[in-house]
Amino acid sequence: MTKHFKEVERLRKIIEAFPKLTITVLGDLVADEFVYGEISRVSREAPVLILKHRERTIVPGGGANAVNNLADLGVNVLPVGAIGDDEPGRLLLKAFRHKRIPVSGVLKDKSYTTVTKTRILAGMTHNTRQQVVRVDREPEHVPNRHLTRELFLAAREYLRASDALLVSDYGYGSASPALVNALGERGRRRPVPIILDSRYRLLEYSGATAATPNEPEVESALGMRIGQDWERVVSAGKQVMERMRLQSLLITRGRDGMVAFDHKHAPVDIPIFGSDQVADVTGAGDTVIAAFSAALAAGANTEEAAQLANYAGGIVVMKRGTATVSAEELLQALDQSPPATKPH
Repeated sequence: MTKHFKEVERLRKIIEAFPKLTITVLGDLVADEFVYGEISRVSREAPVLILKHRERTIVPGGGANAVNNLADLGVNVLPVGAIGDDEPGRLLLKAFRHKRIPVSGVLKDKSYTTVTKTRILAGMTHNTRQQVVRVDREPEHVPNRHLTRELFLAAREYLRASDALLVSDYGYGSASPALVNALGERGRRRPVPIILDSRYRLLEYSGATAATPNEPEVESALGMRIGQDWERVVSAGKQVMERMRLQSLLITRGRDGMVAFDHKHAPVDIPIFGSDQVADVTGAGDTVIAAFSAALAAGANTEEAAQLANYAGGIVVMKRGTATVSAEELLQALDQSPPATKPH
């Protein structure tokens, strides 16, 4: 039996265990809106294109996209987050209900605005549409004390039946270091893995088991430039591991793949799966943390979880818009190409 065959069989068993898992997602639930139009002409009012409106869709983004990805991987997922009493919020709830995702932990508040990111895509008839501008609508304030308390109670209740906690912090307040740290304290009687994705305050969290920052987020957190220097990648990863006291760390590096750090083993450099000519990176980080979290919850070690996250990321960037990856697609990717690493 070859090494590759054993690795593939092990990863296959991890994927097949996903339906037995329950994962709570505490995060900033975002509505990703896509407005499609065909280029009609140049406006006489200003040097801008006039688009003939063709289509509008709203899909789960941010933490909601991580929820969506877990559901499509076959995991039983329990979302916790805040939305506004508005159309984007109602459409997020509708999307979750369509996939039979419980929504009792999604708290609607009239004083809050659902985070909405509107992408305008333009193109000629029969041509690929390109994003020309993005408009973000954000709440003026983070969730108030009452809403934060309700989020904590919902997450604590869900954690009693969960195999892991995925934290998706985009900076809008549904997930915060204080809230997650409090959950970690309360969860000591029955500890579960806490996997973190934080855009702006990575190092403020304590008690996380693992984190999945991209390279620019690591550079910003540490105030350093990594570039193409492998030694700097290793140094940066070790600093984050030590300062956050993590067991696992996955740094995503775009076309340069991923680097997986484990508190017991040497870093592993993983090349990207598939083509580096990507179609769309929108929401790819949400897909990566979903697959990584599911694998860790299923008993995978750091390298195994990173390999599955790498397959998932490579698949999703070849899809347009905010997309997901299914367990079936992961299994097909395993059949297509065994897991690989770069020597150093």
